Amino acid sequence: MTDASLITLISVGVTALFMLGVPVFLVIATWVVGCSAVLGLTLDNMGAELLNVFNKGFALLAMPLFILTGDLINKSGIARRLSDFAYACLGWLRGGLAMASLGACGLFAAISGSNSATTATIGSMLHPEMVKGGYDERFSAATAAAGGTVGIIIPPSIIFIVYGFLLNLPISDLFVAGILPGALMVIGMQLACWLVCQANGWGHLIQFQVNRALKTAFGAWLGFFAIGLVLWGIYTGKFSPTEAAGVTVGFCIIAGLVSWCVNKLLGLDMAKSWQEKSYPEMLVVEGFTIKDIPGITMRSAQITGVLAPLIAISVVMQQILSLLGAQVFITEFLTGLGGYYPVLFAAMAIVFISGMVLESLPVTIILAPILAPVAAGIGVDPIHFSVIFLVGASIGFITPPYGLNLYVASGVTGVAYFKLLRYTVPYLIALISVWVVVALVPDISLMMLPTR
Repeated sequence: MTDASLITLISVGVTALFMLGVPVFLVIATWVVGCSAVLGLTLDNMGAELLNVFNKGFALLAMPLFILTGDLINKSGIARRLSDFAYACLGWLRGGLAMASLGACGLFAAISGSNSATTATIGSMLHPEMVKGGYDERFSAATAAAGGTVGIIIPPSIIFIVYGFLLNLPISDLFVAGILPGALMVIGMQLACWLVCQANGWGHLIQFQVNRALKTAFGAWLGFFAIGLVLWGIYTGKFSPTEAAGVTVGFCIIAGLVSWCVNKLLGLDMAKSWQEKSYPEMLVVEGFTIKDIPGITMRSAQITGVLAPLIAISVVMQQILSLLGAQVFITEFLTGLGGYYPVLFAAMAIVFISGMVLESLPVTIILAPILAPVAAGIGVDPIHFSVIFLVGASIGFITPPYGLNLYVASGVTGVAYFKLLRYTVPYLIALISVWVVVALVPDISLMMLPTR
């Protein structure tokens, strides 16, 4: 049997494993080991490559730290304060609570950098409130799933860190480039949400009150400070993304511990709603104790333990794909289309289709090193293409048959996966529209870069 036949057989086998639900890491690792044996690559080579990834991966240290940040702000109660503020600002509109949940997703993403954490946190907090507020439970769950898509676009983004590492691009520039596209995604989804709620009459309106908006904004000051700290430090160059992640984790730990101590010393009742609390009481959040930190850290470590090996083994996968000529084949196919826009839209189509069946991390580590050079060859700015690539990958979070955020939303809300699909359509239209605009207007991604 020829090498090509063996590799085809191995590829079919691991595809079957993937369809059966085997974890992506094991699927890719099985393919890498099998193809290495066929091509005559030793296991020593694979071990050396895996070690080399982490020896050069200082930037990857930001990934577990930002994951930990998301868990800390959720446990401390900062996330709830951000969602209260969003509702105070938007609750007077038809569909205001649903729009507020999308805004809260954007604010949460600006600290956590994770799509699934954003969906799980905001969905578990606001889905019951939306159902009580007169929204269809399926639409409410779909809204949480859609809102989570901005988790990998609005900085700090875990996937931007991986992309920058793989393509040797400055992660701080990638973070800044994601700010406006991420904001446009939130606004686009809020517009779609308003139209759907207007058509169905969903949502109980609340009167806009300046005092409510000011009080909830005051109560969310810790969240705003954390967001500002990250963006200010990276934008001004005061610290690298990895250092920013460490600083943010330290701030969130201090905020959580100090808040808990203040609550205990002053006997504050954190169970009271924002209306019942005085302004001094709004200064602190629920917080957590030192005993809670190991549990929070362990949860974050479990997520990192899934992502880090996948990144490492995928670098070896890239080496094998290069030896097999996959990069040359795709490059020749795309460049053969001729012209800037045909190549760009074909690359976008590849990302979109891949996102339908794979999570954003494997899509990024498999396709980004192949498509980015092609895009650069037709004149697309590397930073701009990174945003195009990852906005497309993020849409896959609510696109069947995979749609990771749909599974997460289903899990935290109890609404069946297939019942969500119909209600994701307006959000898909909005996100794809924003994606096309971002692709056609480079300044949306590049205008805020300090070097531009």
